[in-house]
Amino acid sequence: MRRDSTGTRWKISGIVLVLLLAVMYGIGEGETEISLEKRVVVYSPHGKEMLSEFEQRFEAAYPGVDVQWMDMGSEDVLDRVRSERRNPQGDVWWGAPSTTFIRAAQEELLEPYVPSWADLIAPSFRDSAYRWVGTFQTPEVIAFNREMLTKAEAPQDWDDLLDPKWRDRIIIRYPLASGTMRTIFGAIIGRFYRETGSPEKGYEWLLRLDANTKTYAANPTLMQQKIARREGVLTLWNMPDIVLQTETYGYPFDFVFPRSGTVVLMDGLALIAGAKHPHAAKAFYELITTPESFVVQASRFHRIPTRMDLSKEELPQWMRDLSMEVMEVDWNLLAEQGGAWMAYWDTHIKGKGRKWMEGR
Repeated sequence: MRRDSTGTRWKISGIVLVLLLAVMYGIGEGETEISLEKRVVVYSPHGKEMLSEFEQRFEAAYPGVDVQWMDMGSEDVLDRVRSERRNPQGDVWWGAPSTTFIRAAQEELLEPYVPSWADLIAPSFRDSAYRWVGTFQTPEVIAFNREMLTKAEAPQDWDDLLDPKWRDRIIIRYPLASGTMRTIFGAIIGRFYRETGSPEKGYEWLLRLDANTKTYAANPTLMQQKIARREGVLTLWNMPDIVLQTETYGYPFDFVFPRSGTVVLMDGLALIAGAKHPHAAKAFYELITTPESFVVQASRFHRIPTRMDLSKEELPQWMRDLSMEVMEVDWNLLAEQGGAWMAYWDTHIKGKGRKWMEGR
């Protein structure tokens, strides 16, 4: 009992000391609360390069606060946040398609937060209650190993991927764990759904793609390594990551924007409901969405920012010159039906495309 009592006295004394120092040196109440929380836990699919960069930036701005990040697919983040609902371990969720955040918001997994720059983002790029905001617009492209194909030889549109000449030459990230692939597959199904009111033609399209697919890689790193090693030549993935891997690791990648329309998803940011480090979480949220941070994300990590007060001169030349046809996507439909569509894919399409083609 004595040790517990003494330990409590020392703990209280330490907190009092921090508060006294805050008064003496003019540290704001918010900064004091952040420093007392000691850490912030970030769940994100954005990759070690960008996460490490902003870990260092945050820790430089808030010495003594440790950024701990976990790099995982956006669907894996959703599953983790669901499983931790009663005892949240994460504080910030940085990165997932808007459809995934819509589902999380409906399940009350996200904490509403109005950022300091709320008037600088279009209403269509955020949740109406600010349970999430869109940070980047992310084009989904057809990528390929440029040592095996020229840009002219690569498929120029989504339907070109179904040509039998690509049999065993396509490698795809396993879709159930990937918000990117769920979005691409969902947008394809949605294209037919608009015409027929049914997903059946979309399922048929995915069966034909499955027939040409060599394997479904467990994570983006494996997918990229397989393409670089020429185990396959084509994939479907997001443009920023393809460019980043090319520039950072020298992978021989290139890409084309599909002629009929590029799927451009809204990549978001949110605070996790019931987070243990709410003040540090809000500080991290604000730091990664400053104009300076958005410029770094654009210039170094090829992310197309949503914030409207950035001048074009601050953005890289390729972003200023960007020209692509954008596919029309019903995002609410995708949020509502996407889970059922992907469950059907997993049960009735994955690994069954070739047998289906033989029976036609």
